[in-house]
Amino acid sequence: MAIAALSFSCSPKEGDRSKEIPISKPQLELTGDLMTPEILWSMGRVSDIQLSPDKKTVLYGVSYYSITQNKGNRELYLVDMEGKHRRQLTATAVSESAAQWSADGKRIYYLSTVSGSSQLWQMLPDGRKPKKLTSVEGGIDAFRFSPDGKKLLYVAQVKYGKRAVDYYPDLDKTTGRIIDDLMYKHWDEWVETIPHPFVADFSSKGLSNVRDLLQDEPFESPMKPWGGIEQLAWSPDGKIVAYTCRKKTGVEYSRSTDSDIYFCFLEENFRTENITAELPGYDTNPVFSPCGGSLAFCSMSRDGYESDKNRLMVYELSTGKMKDLTADFDQEANSVVWADDAKSLYFVSCWHGRVHIYQAFTDGSPIRQITGGDYDFADVHVAGEYLVGLRHSLSQANEIIRIDPQSGEMLDLSRENKEIYDQLSLGRVEERWVKTTDNKEMLVWVVYPPHFDSSKKYPALLYCQGGPQSPVSQFWSFRWNLQLMAANGYIVVAPNRRGLPGFGQEWLEQISGDYGGQNMKDYLSAIDALSAEPFVDRDRLGCVGASYGGFSVYWLAGNHEKRFKAFISHSGIFNLEQQYLETEEMWFADWDLGGPYWERDNKTAQLSYANSPHRFVDKWDTPILCIHGEKDYRILASQGMAAFNAAILRGIPAELLVFPDENHWISKPQNAILWQRRFFAWLDKYLK
Repeated sequence: MAIAALSFSCSPKEGDRSKEIPISKPQLELTGDLMTPEILWSMGRVSDIQLSPDKKTVLYGVSYYSITQNKGNRELYLVDMEGKHRRQLTATAVSESAAQWSADGKRIYYLSTVSGSSQLWQMLPDGRKPKKLTSVEGGIDAFRFSPDGKKLLYVAQVKYGKRAVDYYPDLDKTTGRIIDDLMYKHWDEWVETIPHPFVADFSSKGLSNVRDLLQDEPFESPMKPWGGIEQLAWSPDGKIVAYTCRKKTGVEYSRSTDSDIYFCFLEENFRTENITAELPGYDTNPVFSPCGGSLAFCSMSRDGYESDKNRLMVYELSTGKMKDLTADFDQEANSVVWADDAKSLYFVSCWHGRVHIYQAFTDGSPIRQITGGDYDFADVHVAGEYLVGLRHSLSQANEIIRIDPQSGEMLDLSRENKEIYDQLSLGRVEERWVKTTDNKEMLVWVVYPPHFDSSKKYPALLYCQGGPQSPVSQFWSFRWNLQLMAANGYIVVAPNRRGLPGFGQEWLEQISGDYGGQNMKDYLSAIDALSAEPFVDRDRLGCVGASYGGFSVYWLAGNHEKRFKAFISHSGIFNLEQQYLETEEMWFADWDLGGPYWERDNKTAQLSYANSPHRFVDKWDTPILCIHGEKDYRILASQGMAAFNAAILRGIPAELLVFPDENHWISKPQNAILWQRRFFAWLDKYLK
């Protein structure tokens, strides 16, 4: 294995994109009051809250897309804590990202590709005088300044492994990959580079004394595929960098989730210490307390189980003692931040289909829920006497919300899409509790069509969630949008079946090793309860889902006892034996399926493979649409093609929608519009 840092140099060959015309916020006057895919893609997408040092101003980004141009760009905005003054700072055809304030509040730093690669820039807080600060070869992925602003911690890609040209220099145009070990791919990429954290001295002249904290180590930090700058942290005195890393490669890497938090002591010749060596599961996202005496981080207790409970741990630097603040809290903790007095921490957690803000106390006092209502909070930030967070729901995309931590009172600061919502009629969202086959209560969200009339009969859709351990909370999606489904005249039934967080660990963990079991019964319990209503036409029921939800669709296609008249599966698992050896994260397949299919004495594994959807194709009797992206390396497109072929060979009406340039998701505007049009054309054909 070979590994080498990419070099650092000024590059005069970078392409200047500053003259391109940016995509801006559209001014829409709708001709009707119902949601359409085109309206959905006209909405601004708010993200990445950053508070000014005086806590009076919020810096954030908004992404805009053009269906005609088939692309988008992201701009930076400011808003005050009263939500009265919003100001756009940037207007370029590229995306400004990862923005943050200087310690004195006199500058804003951000990443931009306007010069051709992702580099660090700065501007004044009013958007004037943008200036490029770095020319790191290969670009910068993410960054954080030291508290005194004199050092820069940044993430950049380094070469991983050997390419074919390294073996055969004369074959400089070959596209072949020579692979001799796991893990060689992630969700949508071949692993040819990995992220490393770098520390450099920073001045007006640029970067100097650059140091790779993982020099000559073939490990990732942040960890692929989802890790970002939240997996790295500066101590308040700037002497320690905490980083998250799973120091494994090959088969060991593919089977383990045992990551750790490391301290790198900059003034001790970059000495490294593993502070979580005794903890066997995921340890991630370190956050130093304001005084630097403690470190909070998230931790899972079991190696190989990526959906284990995320505990909120606090580590005392002086003693090395650790404490689990969520030991008696049957929920997970995410997006952790310290209170200013370091006596408590705030985090977000899912419970009963809603994600809210909670407060945990270092003295062991009971955890307190701060926010309520039919919302999800994506994160939380401390803003003096207030909290600030991104909030969404089944009826609204992300907006920036100010929260009073004592009363829970909320104020919408960004109001990015208010003009669009004011012209739309959205469907009513109802919370229902349905009895399951094992006599438990299950939360089911029901979304009704706009202008719902209870005297009429409507077709209904069973929505099957992916994950499989992803919550059916008050989520907002720009593709799997339940309000858009309702706007097309469907009652949407979205169950929180077995295997979802927010109902305790027992409910969450039941699905592992039981893919074709109780959670499928839960789905049928939900649709049966709603189809018994006089306003639901039980002869016009559809079933849709993606990823594990796509698996659910394929499984139900052979086990639905003629309930449904149409199925749609996106990126679904059709053949579990095929999936076990095609997916890249073996810890996931080993834990959820119980192990490989060749272990004949492994009862859990054999039960899983006996319930593979492809084994029930002989019972298929209902039209099915199969959708897949060919850059999906998590669930390969061959799964969707195999399901489509099986349906056609059985004489079942079927359609295959394949995107050569999309991954597990559909991200390009015109592809997404095509996806929506075929989605509803298929449902309308068989359910209307």
